[in-house]
Amino acid sequence: MTDPAETALLPAGLQDLLPPDAEREAAVLEQLVSSFAASGYERIKPPLMEFEDTLLSGAGRAVARESFRLMDPVSQRMMALRADMTPQVARIAATRLASAPRPLRLCYGGQVLRVRGGQLRPERQFAQAGAELIGASQVAGDAEVVVLAAGALEAAGVRDLTVDLSLPPLVSAITDGLGLDRAAATALRQALDRKDSAAVAALAGTDAALFQALLRAAGPVAEAVPALQALDLPQAAEGEIRGLTEVLALIEASAPALRVTVDPVEHRGFEYQTGISFTVFADGVRGELGRGGRYSADGFGGAPETSTGFTLYMDTVLRALPPAERRERLFLPAGTEAGRGQALRAEGWVTVEGLEVAEDPMAEARRLLCSHILLDSQVQEL
Repeated sequence: MTDPAETALLPAGLQDLLPPDAEREAAVLEQLVSSFAASGYERIKPPLMEFEDTLLSGAGRAVARESFRLMDPVSQRMMALRADMTPQVARIAATRLASAPRPLRLCYGGQVLRVRGGQLRPERQFAQAGAELIGASQVAGDAEVVVLAAGALEAAGVRDLTVDLSLPPLVSAITDGLGLDRAAATALRQALDRKDSAAVAALAGTDAALFQALLRAAGPVAEAVPALQALDLPQAAEGEIRGLTEVLALIEASAPALRVTVDPVEHRGFEYQTGISFTVFADGVRGELGRGGRYSADGFGGAPETSTGFTLYMDTVLRALPPAERRERLFLPAGTEAGRGQALRAEGWVTVEGLEVAEDPMAEARRLLCSHILLDSQVQEL
């Protein structure tokens, strides 16, 4: 392959981020992490890769199939590149920060790499920003992370948000309470994930009406909650519904304008979640902006900790924001006094210095994509 156009090709799902998009992504990511930090979430920076048996244990098992592996030539052990940062946060909390007071609030921002992309997210490398609340079992923790995620996105400029709450353990609590065997429960779980009412009716038998009512209960909070409360559910499932109503009340108190919906049977993508989970969308934007929920963080030799948190996907977040624009650039003709350039940068200008005397400084400024030029010690718009 000798054609420069061919040698510059990148693998599917990988791309170069060019100006001004690269600067925009970095700026928005830092703004999100700053929002988390303002609420007491301290930033950590895990490595890009870890030993496979560590990175892909606990919550990491959910992304094991999406993780690249390679042999470490130093230790001769298999390593994995992170496909998600949440398992790394859990490891740090259980080991390096095991003695830190709980609840422990941590946040992060960085790149992840996955073996394959999906239909809604074909990218295999993308940036994540997120926050984890470690060791908090109260419903107040569930509400806090939902409000934190939505508030950070709104502060970054994302509009028309919807948070969709789900209860991954609910269906299992119902099938266990009804005495369904594992095979029947799994088949029913899959039919509910597909929202296949006919399959649910066929698989649920005499309990078909209950599970179809669960499907119909999805929607805005004002409609979904009364529908769920009216169902005759096993005791464990009723506890899940009570927890949901408590979290919804706290969210309403903290963010009354936030649009919230409920999908009680959604499970795909929440396989390792142990409690209330959520997905964030924005009107007119393809794909989810982020997702999160409650999970049991691996104790790495100690007792697992119940935790909750979320991850925001920067590629989708950027699609929800206005297109990036180049910053205004000020051309400084060759020979401009150094102190003058420093003063202009201190005022907030982005300066581009001419390296050689140009016959037509204004033409040179336009060629270098500048919006302004310094002529006769005055800033002039081109």
